[in-house]
Amino acid sequence: MKRDYYEILGVPKNASEEDIKKAYRKLAVKYHPDKNPGNKEAEEKFKEINEAYEVLSDKDKRARYDQFGHAGVGSSAASDGTGSYYGGAGVNMDDIFSHFEDIFGGSFGGFNTSRGRKVQRGGDVKINVKLTLEEIATGVSKKIKIKKQVSCHACHGSGAKNGKLNTCPTCRGSGVVVKTQQTILGHIQTRTTCPTCSGSGTIPSEKCHICSGTGTVWGEEIVSFNIPAGVQNGMELSLNGKGHAAPNQGIPGDLIIHIEELPHPHFERDGDNLIYHLFISFPDAVLGSNVEIPTLDGKAKIKIEPGIQSGKLLRLKGKGLPSINGYKKGDIIVDVNVYTPSHVTPEEKRILEQLRNSKNFQPSQNKKEKSFFERMKEYFE
Repeated sequence: MKRDYYEILGVPKNASEEDIKKAYRKLAVKYHPDKNPGNKEAEEKFKEINEAYEVLSDKDKRARYDQFGHAGVGSSAASDGTGSYYGGAGVNMDDIFSHFEDIFGGSFGGFNTSRGRKVQRGGDVKINVKLTLEEIATGVSKKIKIKKQVSCHACHGSGAKNGKLNTCPTCRGSGVVVKTQQTILGHIQTRTTCPTCSGSGTIPSEKCHICSGTGTVWGEEIVSFNIPAGVQNGMELSLNGKGHAAPNQGIPGDLIIHIEELPHPHFERDGDNLIYHLFISFPDAVLGSNVEIPTLDGKAKIKIEPGIQSGKLLRLKGKGLPSINGYKKGDIIVDVNVYTPSHVTPEEKRILEQLRNSKNFQPSQNKKEKSFFERMKEYFE
């Protein structure tokens, strides 16, 4: 089970951005692989620290994590249709070191953060997927055609005509350019990505005429994926490697799947519970009745007890939506409303006039009417 990101960085949930950054810097220096050569445990901790910082340093990701936990940032993400699920917080060491350099600079604390040749990463592709409550209840498989950057078919992504690459003359194949500056503290050495080869260490001997040497072109791909049951409106799932192709045969970006929940004709959603507003006639409220209501997989019968009051909440246990974590299922909450007709016949009016002064038809004046949300709160307490 994944550890809590706040716990990993050792900060409280209300920590400021600056506190999070300070905690990350301290831990990243402590567990950096260059300070712990051959120490697999330190490397795993370094990955874990960077994964936590990637989420908590981003306002949107942090808000989703605070609301939904790991599922909100993709740890319960989409599947590629093979049964393997991918998370948006997947950690790649090349990405980590690049991110580390952005925070600390080319050199920090006596060790070099650059790892040599830089592998470029493609951009992410974001799509909206509209789901019905029925699809959310069971999970669903989707197949969507996506327009994006794909690997060039002519050069197979190398960017070179006939696939021939030469060593970059600027960085001599290292992917980095080293500069040494004289300061009052002595010589300081910095490393930056080579501007000629963009860090790959190679350049085409002759650029591909289809992609102009980039290795990518615009194209389309049909992507199949599975969405797990219980997702919520606004949640984003991540499918690794299905985004834009990267230049120079680099690492593809991710496909970000934004969930949009469609309105339902019968139900309102409240977390894993579904709210159904049932209207019954005045005679049924007085005498009682058996009524049929819809569910997500059919219909169900419920009993209306004689004398039921408008605003009474009834529950169909386990007929709601599954939790995204798969631990439980919500309920269908039936909000009972007694219907009052706006027009009556003379005969009906006569009968009602006879009942007007009956003691049994006099409402109690001592009971304050509560809102639906107050009744829902009391219901689950």
